[in-house]
Amino acid sequence: MYLRATAKINLALDVLKKRQDGYHEVRMVMQMVGMYDRLTLEAVKGGQGVRLTTNLSYIPTDENNLVVRAANLLMSESGVTDGLAVHLDKFIPVAAGLAGGSSDAAMTLVGVNRIFRLGKTEEELMQLGARIGADVPYCIKRGTALSEGIGEILTPLKAMPDAGILLSKPNISVSTRDVYAAFDAEKITDHPDIDGLIGAIEAGDLHAMTEGQRMANVLETVTGPKYPVIAELKKTMLEEGALTAIMSGSGPTVFGIFDDSGKAEACRMRLRAERPQARTFLTWPTRYNS
Repeated sequence: MYLRATAKINLALDVLKKRQDGYHEVRMVMQMVGMYDRLTLEAVKGGQGVRLTTNLSYIPTDENNLVVRAANLLMSESGVTDGLAVHLDKFIPVAAGLAGGSSDAAMTLVGVNRIFRLGKTEEELMQLGARIGADVPYCIKRGTALSEGIGEILTPLKAMPDAGILLSKPNISVSTRDVYAAFDAEKITDHPDIDGLIGAIEAGDLHAMTEGQRMANVLETVTGPKYPVIAELKKTMLEEGALTAIMSGSGPTVFGIFDDSGKAEACRMRLRAERPQARTFLTWPTRYNS
């Protein structure tokens, strides 16, 4: 079985407070984009456990990989006795704020459910996914969605209007755990206008989406000062005609929204010339994995 595990961006990300259990209450608008990892899954009759191989030598293939963790969780809870072989072709940058690992885990749950004919509903898979990571339920639900709670409360939204989305991931890695540990919600005075963003999405108005503080990410207050390249990437994108440019997730990937494909391509070429160590991609909003 072949599945695509699609990357996500945060059109807006707000952190409301830290909870008693150590997690943070968030309010985010999530969007899938046309970048993906490839997963190939095969049941192994009479086999035992999960065997993962990848195209990249530095990717872990044990329980430190969310693919293995997700497969083991669903198979053990469902009493599956056969084994599973998974090959992961990794394309989404690692530790980039694009939910690559969470999306891999999400599609593993979907694939295991199909291969072994377990009959789990989407909601049941999402509940299992929440035990693996906060972004996993969304990566099962997909599309455009409002995400609340710790990320597990999802409200589907109308599809985002078509746009060019330019992603640039500088040659640094960021720990989501460390960013949230350093974040202080009480010091934040400027919050994204998420209700305004949702209204613009529902109206299908790309320009209204990018007005004011509708698309913003409060975690930039932590990651941005540590890595000045984030502000530099945003500046370049805006100079080249992006309607807005913000950081995705805990970073360090920056994305710009373009209403003109020519401007987006020109910006891509400039960034590749000026920052050859960064990974820069031009993509688009997408609603479904396949």
